[in-house]
Amino acid sequence: MNPVGTDRAPEPRGHYAQAVVHDGLVFVSGQLPIDPDNPARPPGDIRAQTGQVLDNLAAILEAAGSDLSRLLQVTIYVTDLAFWDEVNAVYAARLGGHRPARAVIPIASLHRGFQVELQAIAAIRTP
Repeated sequence: MNPVGTDRAPEPRGHYAQAVVHDGLVFVSGQLPIDPDNPARPPGDIRAQTGQVLDNLAAILEAAGSDLSRLLQVTIYVTDLAFWDEVNAVYAARLGGHRPARAVIPIASLHRGFQVELQAIAAIRTP
């Protein structure tokens, strides 16, 4: 197992890696919509938060030797199911025709007032 990290995504604040690569797969830890260049910036609306969390995911996948087109499974946590349409629209625009397995799970709250968190599993590109 190999931990993966990049400064193009938020630095973990707990006892975990941004991602771990094992046996041709990358397992990405839950990511919040924190701008790594400006972590104190307010999170913005749900569309902005979804875009940022996908940016963070893409950066981590790239550091691991993968990308969004290699996603196998995505779990999205939202603080209100009323956000589903907006989250789905941003997600679909970013992933295009690629449709990995996915779950959207409502939760009560997230750190610092964030409204969305994402975790994922992707395949590593073969050389």
